[in-house]
Amino acid sequence: MLLRNKFLLLLALAALLAFLSLSLQFFSRWLPVSLQLKTEMQSFPELPVRLISGAQRREEDFGAKNRKRIMPDPLTEPPALDPIYEANLYCNTPGVKEKSMEGHAPPNLKLLSVQAVIRHGDRYPLYAIPKTKRPDIDCLLEPSRKPSHPYLQDFISHMSRGLEAQMDGSLSSLPRLPNHRLCEMGELTQTGVVQHLKNGQLLREIYLKKHRLLPKDWTAQHLYFESTGKSRTMQSGLALLYSFLPDFDWKKINIRHQWSTIFCFNHCDCPMRNHFLEEEQRRQYSFRVKNSLLEKTYINMAKIVGVPTRQLKASNPIDSLLCNFCHNVSFPCTKNGCIDLEHFKVIKTHQLEDEKERHEKQLYFKYALLATHPLLNQTASRMQNIAEGKKGEVFALYSAHDVTISPILSSLGLKEARFPRFAARLVFELWHDPDKKKEHYVRILYNGEDVTFQTSFCRNAQRNSKRFLCPLKKFSSYVQKEMFFSFNSTSYYDACHQRLF
Repeated sequence: MLLRNKFLLLLALAALLAFLSLSLQFFSRWLPVSLQLKTEMQSFPELPVRLISGAQRREEDFGAKNRKRIMPDPLTEPPALDPIYEANLYCNTPGVKEKSMEGHAPPNLKLLSVQAVIRHGDRYPLYAIPKTKRPDIDCLLEPSRKPSHPYLQDFISHMSRGLEAQMDGSLSSLPRLPNHRLCEMGELTQTGVVQHLKNGQLLREIYLKKHRLLPKDWTAQHLYFESTGKSRTMQSGLALLYSFLPDFDWKKINIRHQWSTIFCFNHCDCPMRNHFLEEEQRRQYSFRVKNSLLEKTYINMAKIVGVPTRQLKASNPIDSLLCNFCHNVSFPCTKNGCIDLEHFKVIKTHQLEDEKERHEKQLYFKYALLATHPLLNQTASRMQNIAEGKKGEVFALYSAHDVTISPILSSLGLKEARFPRFAARLVFELWHDPDKKKEHYVRILYNGEDVTFQTSFCRNAQRNSKRFLCPLKKFSSYVQKEMFFSFNSTSYYDACHQRLF
């Protein structure tokens, strides 16, 4: 009897130990996932609470096909095209930690130069919806107001001492800071300034502190800064430059003026570029009129604001509505009702679907090749000169617009790249192997993501498992010759001036 009781006790103990073992295995697997999810949720940007209620956040499928895009969301990318998800990424709200692959390379390689093309930061709309109240956004800089940045107060102070700066043309007449209590059309907001203070600080940590790209006694010969003639681009560039080089010497800064948004310099005469742009605009119009849901949405919105549908379309309402969305300001209302989130979703979804068709039809691609060749050629030439040991600017900054970066992405073959968000950055890095004097490499990064091997000229290149870099000669060959293959030409001039028939 005693033996039987001992046996039963041992059997029960074994069962208990087995249960505890299984439980520990379960919790050891579940707990890290739980902690990771909690951490990611803390860093995930909140949607504007006044615009999107919990009930409105339900998943909706607009019939779009799944597609992988560059720079996915920190938490998870939705399985189908989601206009609210994409709009939040476009806003680029400060406070969300993002990954950055700039400056990553094997330790035996040396960084020789960096060239960055940026889009200006968050701005006030360029268009106003007729007969509605303008979004109430303050464009004065106040460090105590969110979003803010540790450098913001010093940045404001430093900009007031910028009279010694050398600025080309009309740039000297532009304000160095946003300065209106109620923003003017197209004016940079405090959010836009903070976005580029973050960009500059990030690039400083990588390129100056880690790679020591600029010498301590750097001069104007080491730095190139060019901006279009809009205050929002010059102010964005200054914000990035300040956090990149805190308290920089104004006498060392020469801000060059670029009158063209595509940075075509002295090579802007290109009839075929204009032809493909016109063809692309016709495609956009045709695609828009085929969308019956979009047309009904415009008609409904026009009734709300009390204007003809054509007038509402001409006011480009998505530009104004994105400002409301990004700044958590309610959409406009009239006595006839309110523009709501469903209107916004329809227009934003059409915008995303139009972008997809644009890539498929190739008209924009041909426009982009001709539009961006002058800037890409200058980029490649600067790299080549530095690779040959010639003196040149080791850090170049082009402060530009979405209509600057978007065609560059297309001409490089980055078909899955998202439309440039506020404060987007496109970076070209030049690397060198000191042990092999003639070997130089290029890396291309979009918003911190390494997209080098997604480009058309390096997509099929054999990766070196030790370097993960693309030979400079491939980039140079693409810019100097291969960009013209689509036009059966051998030069930029011939491609621009070929006959249509």
